[in-house]
Amino acid sequence: MINKSTDEDLETLRHSTGHLMAHAVLELFPETQTGIGPAVEDGFFYDFLRDKPFTLEDLSTIEKKMQELAQEDIPIQKLELPKEEALRLFQDMGQELKVELIQEKGDKKVTCYKQGSFVDFCLGPHLPSTGAIKHFNLLSVSGAYWKGDEKGKQLQRIYGTSFFKKKDLEDYLDLLEEAKKRDHRKLGTELDLFSFNEDLGAGLVLWHPKGATVRRIIEGYWHEEHLKDDYDFIYAPHVAKLDVWRKSGHTEYYDAMYPPILSEGMEYELKPMNCPFHTMVYNSRQRSYRDLPFRWAELGTVYRHERSGVLHGLLRVRGFTVDDAHIFCSADQLEEEIKRVIFLAIRFFNTFGFKEYDVFLATRPEKYVGKVEDWDKATQALEKALKSAELDFQVDEGEGVFYGPKIDIKVKDVLRRSWQCTTIQLDFNLAERFDLHYTGEDGKLHRPFLIHRAILGSLERFFGILIEHYNGNFPVWLAPVQVILIPVADRHNDYATSLTKTFKENGLRSQVDIRREKVGYKIRDAETHKIPFILVVGDKEVDKGTASLRIHMEGDKGEVVVNEFLEKVKELDKNRSLSVSL
Repeated sequence: MINKSTDEDLETLRHSTGHLMAHAVLELFPETQTGIGPAVEDGFFYDFLRDKPFTLEDLSTIEKKMQELAQEDIPIQKLELPKEEALRLFQDMGQELKVELIQEKGDKKVTCYKQGSFVDFCLGPHLPSTGAIKHFNLLSVSGAYWKGDEKGKQLQRIYGTSFFKKKDLEDYLDLLEEAKKRDHRKLGTELDLFSFNEDLGAGLVLWHPKGATVRRIIEGYWHEEHLKDDYDFIYAPHVAKLDVWRKSGHTEYYDAMYPPILSEGMEYELKPMNCPFHTMVYNSRQRSYRDLPFRWAELGTVYRHERSGVLHGLLRVRGFTVDDAHIFCSADQLEEEIKRVIFLAIRFFNTFGFKEYDVFLATRPEKYVGKVEDWDKATQALEKALKSAELDFQVDEGEGVFYGPKIDIKVKDVLRRSWQCTTIQLDFNLAERFDLHYTGEDGKLHRPFLIHRAILGSLERFFGILIEHYNGNFPVWLAPVQVILIPVADRHNDYATSLTKTFKENGLRSQVDIRREKVGYKIRDAETHKIPFILVVGDKEVDKGTASLRIHMEGDKGEVVVNEFLEKVKELDKNRSLSVSL
């Protein structure tokens, strides 16, 4: 029975809509081979192998054919076939990609789903018939690689979405339009925050002065909060001998590392993680139970060879800075340390204007390293810390990584999109591989618990999230330029310049626009650059020692006394206010 309010049934609808799309594609373009077609968070996609690229006009034609097939209300039937029979079926249809999948993943009995002339190798579940699929939209087409292998076949991936209610589809499409307006790549260019350059290399960010200013403010707040929470800061190099990454297990388990660099007969590796360096600092001397816990934080820049197809502005890059930290503690300190990280994360979210978030606790998978009792102890500590912080959370049974359980916190932006930011990860792997220990009260050596944690994640990615969350309209404390002075005529330049100097001396980020342009043009330009406060000065303002105030997106606020205005803006900045109200 379909309950339209559950996530599971929405996923079933979208999976079925993906099949409907593949059915329509084969009706229209029978030479096409079908790849995989799962439901995803906000819709579905399906991969196709075809010589000719799909066009936007093709998507419109496919969508129309889908509507026709849906109106036919074709029953969707589950088939269980012997593996050999399933292989013959798809071979006869010329679907070589499906044959390959069945050979690799099929059991003795192979599950397929059939609707009319269309058959797919799939575990399901699906809706009873195509008639239940009513409200859908095809969104885009992009490139993809078969099985994610860049050396494999190049496919075309069509994305779409589907809902049970027409209103939900309309709302989602409206959200997509708003998201396009907020695209951080577009705003990054318009506001002169950052850029990419193919001559430099894909996925490598150039921070422009204004973007670098926002980054410096974020980093300053980050350092301030960590000092309050009794962290110490460390720095680590950007490269290390390849043997370090062999010892840590990255060469065995991590496939996004750059090729090694050969120097003086030794192989070196750009660091994809900061973790091994922190363990080496720990092992630089004997540790005692009296020393614990250690809280070591680093804004560490790492390098990962992400596939070019997944790079996406600031949200997926190849060189980025992680607000990393590692905590070394004893078993009886574990719960308290995790709780401290949770509260630190919440302070960060509130300061940056994120009021909603989803929390997930991932537990021991089938394949894991370490002792079961340590896993249980760590998982219980994570759960108790979440309950102590009075946070609602979902348990993802068996979804922890092989080296430890973890907490993930995903913030929701103003469009209610979820973004992975905070991770609190226990690690039994590195503690073992690097032989971490401390001398206990009993005089014996004990293994410390190692907690990886990041609050914001990647600074690049977090900056991209902030840009889209605020649509580039940063709160005063984050704005790269907080106040701009616009003189009406050249004779007012000295007064405007002197005010700018005063604002800067008081710690505000201020500019003066003395270009020989009309005042209206300068105001529109300041609005385009989303500067929170615009002060216009002419004869009257010079005579009275005042300024005419405009607030971004609010318009003219009339005449203000400069010193009073200055103190109010300083207060907004000091308090990291999310409002521009004076």
